[in-house]
Amino acid sequence: MAEFVPVDPFDIVIFGVSGDLSRQKLLPALFHRHCDGQIDETCRIIGVARSRMDDEVYLNMVRESCQAATDGDFPEDMWSGFAKLLRYHEIDATSQQADWQPVKESFMGDDRPRIFYLAVGPRLYVPICKAIDAAGLKTSLSRVVLEKPIGSDLESAQSVNDGVESVFDENNIFRMDHYLGKETVQNLLILRFANMLFEPLWSNQTIDHIQITVAETVGLEGRHDYYDKAGAVRDIMQNHLLQLLCLIAMEPPNSLDAENVRAEKIKVLRALKGFDAATVNENTVRAQYTRGHIGEARVKGYRDTLPEELQDSTTETYAAIKTEIANWRWAGVPFYLRTGKRMTSRRSEIVIQFKSTPHNVFGEGQNQPNRLVLRLQPDEGMRLFMQVKEPGPGHMTLRSIPLDLSYARSFSTLKYPDAYERLLMDVVRGNLALFMGHEEVMAAWAWTDDLLSAWQENDQKLEHYAAGTDGPLHANLLLGRDGRAWWDDNNEAGA
Repeated sequence: MAEFVPVDPFDIVIFGVSGDLSRQKLLPALFHRHCDGQIDETCRIIGVARSRMDDEVYLNMVRESCQAATDGDFPEDMWSGFAKLLRYHEIDATSQQADWQPVKESFMGDDRPRIFYLAVGPRLYVPICKAIDAAGLKTSLSRVVLEKPIGSDLESAQSVNDGVESVFDENNIFRMDHYLGKETVQNLLILRFANMLFEPLWSNQTIDHIQITVAETVGLEGRHDYYDKAGAVRDIMQNHLLQLLCLIAMEPPNSLDAENVRAEKIKVLRALKGFDAATVNENTVRAQYTRGHIGEARVKGYRDTLPEELQDSTTETYAAIKTEIANWRWAGVPFYLRTGKRMTSRRSEIVIQFKSTPHNVFGEGQNQPNRLVLRLQPDEGMRLFMQVKEPGPGHMTLRSIPLDLSYARSFSTLKYPDAYERLLMDVVRGNLALFMGHEEVMAAWAWTDDLLSAWQENDQKLEHYAAGTDGPLHANLLLGRDGRAWWDDNNEAGA
């Protein structure tokens, strides 16, 4: 049985506390950690926003957010204790005339971690950090949390990092990518470095190719102001997909200290092959969804949801790429990455396909390669597909059957924390291992800028796909030319 170890008392200030991220993720995460006894009654959770709310309205907002995120009955007995930790202050954090005295009075002391969570757009990171410093809120135990994306390209990311680092030391900056807090992502490290079974197989000697998919059924959901300037590559591929690729491909670190883990991930990013005008057309696909169906519901196309002035938008809602890592372990192994909105199903998964046996003694079509499928969402788990004989007399027929680890079944009595809950507790503890460092962000943006620049130089064609499908035809050809196919969970033998 897992044990929830209490953290030391802390104070946290959430900027943008009335926004979606705070209401849907951060406040419920802190409430759940309080319910499990990790957060005690001396902590303070201080919300800051420009919205005008009195204490009663604020508490009702937080309560509704926590209720919406609670499975089953809402723990009324825990809510009253949690409500006592909450404070709210109406402040424009970028204003030179902002009155920070109420926030200062909400802190419980200077001898505990003081966390500033910037649940706002990246353009506000530097102004808010400078306001924190000018108001005298920062202490030697202060930490700042930045949500992805850090900037919109290499130049802006450098500017954000430099600005934040002018106030906070690098060891006190926690760059959040919630994917790194998922159980299956963390189990990638365990799978690779705590099981000798896999390490001898984890190379180009036995692995044929690797696929990483982050698929969503949702569309813009009111985010067009951000998304139309970002697109699928900046929104998902630059951070989530590249982080997953790093954990799959990195060399064993000397320890799980942040410095050692980050150093190995940076090596992967710097070895990742880029693109030019010649290779980008062959190895990448960019596309945008049109109207279609998600289940029984008919949904609009991407452009149909945009304001009139954006009706000719060429922003990609889908991207698929083929790349390689130029080092001894992975040379010659293709990595296929794809992400998209309005796809068939919501799923994030990694497929590691091993090479076929050197000689097939069972007849044509009778021997499928082994696959290791790691599912991050919605049902976290791992499946290792093995070849077995179907029971029965007569002809020998082989089937690909998974050895299945489902977290829901294997740990059915345990309600384990979600990604934000786990990562917030790591911030309190000062554990940076699952957070990106400055150089890691820069290396990821350098590769991403290279891709986006090659698209621009090549005037890359924008494909289209109907909502409710898994992308355009050319994305299938990306693998089809190599004699491969995207993994299809409903057709396990066909991938």
